[in-house]
Amino acid sequence: MIPRVWAPAARTVEVVTTSRVPLRAEPDGWWTGEVDLPHGTDYAFSLDGGPARPDPRSAWAPHGVHAPSRVFDTARHVWADDDWAGLAAPGAVTYELHVGTFTPDGTLDAAAARLDHLVELGVDLVELMPLAAFDGRHGWGYDGVAPYAVHEPYGGPAALQRFVDDAHRRGLGVCLDVVYNHLGPSGNYLREFGPYFTDRRTTPWGDAVDLDGPHSAQVRRYLVDNALRWFAEFHLDALRLDAVHALLDTSTPHLLAQLSDEVAALAGALRRPLSLVAESDLNDPVCVTPTAEGGWGMSAQWADDVHHAVHALVTGERQGYYVDFGSPQVLRHALRHAFVHEGQQSTFRGRTWGRPVPDDVDGHRFVVAASNHDQVGNRALGDRPSAHLAPAALAGEAALVLLAPFSPLLFMGEEWGARTPFQYFTDHTDPVLAAAVREGRRAEFADHGLPPAPGAEPVDVEVPDPQDPHTFAVSHLDWSEPTAGSHARLLDWYRTLLALRRVVPDLSDGDRSRCELTAQPGVGATGPFEGWLVMTRGRARLVVSLVPGPTRVPLPSAPPGLAVVAQFGPSRLEVGPRGAEVLLEGAGVAVLV
Repeated sequence: MIPRVWAPAARTVEVVTTSRVPLRAEPDGWWTGEVDLPHGTDYAFSLDGGPARPDPRSAWAPHGVHAPSRVFDTARHVWADDDWAGLAAPGAVTYELHVGTFTPDGTLDAAAARLDHLVELGVDLVELMPLAAFDGRHGWGYDGVAPYAVHEPYGGPAALQRFVDDAHRRGLGVCLDVVYNHLGPSGNYLREFGPYFTDRRTTPWGDAVDLDGPHSAQVRRYLVDNALRWFAEFHLDALRLDAVHALLDTSTPHLLAQLSDEVAALAGALRRPLSLVAESDLNDPVCVTPTAEGGWGMSAQWADDVHHAVHALVTGERQGYYVDFGSPQVLRHALRHAFVHEGQQSTFRGRTWGRPVPDDVDGHRFVVAASNHDQVGNRALGDRPSAHLAPAALAGEAALVLLAPFSPLLFMGEEWGARTPFQYFTDHTDPVLAAAVREGRRAEFADHGLPPAPGAEPVDVEVPDPQDPHTFAVSHLDWSEPTAGSHARLLDWYRTLLALRRVVPDLSDGDRSRCELTAQPGVGATGPFEGWLVMTRGRARLVVSLVPGPTRVPLPSAPPGLAVVAQFGPSRLEVGPRGAEVLLEGAGVAVLV
């Protein structure tokens, strides 16, 4: 590797190994040298005679984010995926996992050993929560400070190459969650190298990344080159872009449009699909609008409104951002339009919010979930829906999400109703930062904590200390659960739904206009749902009943020959003088095709 670094304000730059070698200045603030550093060499950069700092584009941080970088030659890996044709994110079933808690060992190699479980489940795309190196051993990964590196406790960059190869061998695509809107505070030395940030705008994490200032061309290259590298050198199939609403950019093209066009060019060169999936809080279809039409060109975007509509209906929660959700009418709107707030008042935000999605936008462009790391981990106790809901309610949530006209995402352990929480955990080595995170977590839990019963006072809970090792330990999945009792029954249900999604076109297409929802008349918008729903997808029907006793659900427009093909709880189809009806003996779910 020839050392090269961007440091536009520096007067001198040296590469530091066992000695110091001066670099020469190049145009646009770059510095480079003649020395060739082989794989495995530890090195750092010194600006103007100052302390040795890790490379901003460090590919390997075996000693931590405060120590020298190590050269990593990606070409050393002999790939075994030459016959991999690729996989596009729109329409795929995605499985989100956190490497550190997915297995007891918490490494990429250990996660790869569990990939057969995902194949048997029916997953298409494995989404890894952020791997960028950060200070400490464990955390969620959203405070990474070395975006080009793979966190060493997970196995480092070579382990990621092995993981991708193992996944492709099994027919699974791999998506990596990347964070371009901010860097974590501990080990972040970018400010010493150049104007990567600006105080002209702020984000929830402090000064914004400078995407449209005088030196923004190189800052943008830092981010775009990062994305291209994951695709080209690590054979990834997709990137999930965290909180793109915090990428504050007034220039043309917008950073995301630039990224989209460059990734599309790379996809053409590699001759396989490459996907960009945006997390956005804007409720704005600009995310998935093609760049040629003035949009950002993302392959897909998360649509949290669908989660909120399902979750609030089934659980009865109305606190925080669930306040505008919870009725069958809202769920019906979400299933047809992806966004609930599309220009009307958002009570939680205190303002009008969003824009409508054009009718011709395929539903597969929206990723939806019954659970994800945010919706579980950002609760006070990190409690999953399975901590509160009966099996039939969990089965109903799953069916509504997996069979809707969108691209479904599962969160690790959801498929068997895992009882282990997913709590917010950190391992900051700076005691001041650790204390700030601990207090900040306590201050924010009110909007995401345990919901009070309707009309009751909020429940005062002790928020787990993110720095306590126990918080991390209890968040690990328990792999003895999937084969036990109700867990095994729910896992079989998920496998059945995903198998149906593969073979029944009406249950997998992205045509939102063909999705209808009817509900038991008179069901209100307060408290947990205790009625029935019928979701129509072309010819197919999904019946969800959360009524404790026997229930007859009418199917007034049922096509001839309809039959129950999957059920969670006893049910049968009857055709009498009043037409077709599904009889459920208790709370349960039936799929009819």
